[in-house]
Amino acid sequence: MRILDFVKPKELARVARLQMLAREVVEGYCTGRHRSPHKGFSVEFKEHRQYVQGDELKNIDWKVFAKSDRLFIRQYEEETNLRCSILVDQSGSMEYGGTRSVEGLTKREYAVRLSAAIAYFLLGQQDPVGLITFDNEIRNQVPLRSRPSHLRAILTALLSNHDRRETDLGNVFRKVITKLGKRGLVVILSDSMGDIESLSRSLAQMRAARHEVIFFQILDPDEVDFPFTGRVQFKDLELAAPEQMVDARVLGDAYRQRLLQHNDDLKEACRRSRVDLVQVTTDQPFVDVLHEYVAARRRLTR
Repeated sequence: MRILDFVKPKELARVARLQMLAREVVEGYCTGRHRSPHKGFSVEFKEHRQYVQGDELKNIDWKVFAKSDRLFIRQYEEETNLRCSILVDQSGSMEYGGTRSVEGLTKREYAVRLSAAIAYFLLGQQDPVGLITFDNEIRNQVPLRSRPSHLRAILTALLSNHDRRETDLGNVFRKVITKLGKRGLVVILSDSMGDIESLSRSLAQMRAARHEVIFFQILDPDEVDFPFTGRVQFKDLELAAPEQMVDARVLGDAYRQRLLQHNDDLKEACRRSRVDLVQVTTDQPFVDVLHEYVAARRRLTR
């Protein structure tokens, strides 16, 4: 499995060019959180732990091995610029894909590609990246690692199949918080469908745990402007409910008003907790989304 299975070569080249720009953003984003902006410099030894398969061989303490004939890893205080956990919503509502999205991608497929691109350029900077996928429960968790080969584990988890269920973001995020460990950057990719009050409380808890949070709200253009006309049959993508035939003309105005209120509530929840909200539709090339966000962060940190 290769990154090229997710991101085209031309897009990959643009993602790679983000690395120098993103480095400035990361250092500004994390100012004062770490003693050194360079991994491996002035690190302080903390403790030993037993070696497990997959650990870097360079971290084995061979002096301890010579004395005990057992493998132990030397652990140091974290001094990396960034510890990034990517949270990807894989609930049923993310399966929607209209005709106007990039290459006909569903919201989930779009989130997979955006996540892969984020992981690629952060790993290119030797920053540790982890992944959690979820619906109403945590489904996959890939631990934080910084080696380039770790990208394969992230891609595999992103493509893992399971039943697409409903989700309560607030409830599942409270479970996620216990898995995040030390403070770092949390990148959320979700359509944010659900109870905003519950979500708001969990975002506040993430921030209270001193995590920086970026929330990519991913919607299909159809969900934003509701272009349907006449009688349309709708299917619930999360619940096993009967399909419903509705008059789109009658429903349209009420739907758009409710979505507008929902998004306003989400903006306010993110503003209160100082969470960066990036509202995206799937007709926007995801590499453009990354470039625009990173460039905006760069301007703010100058």
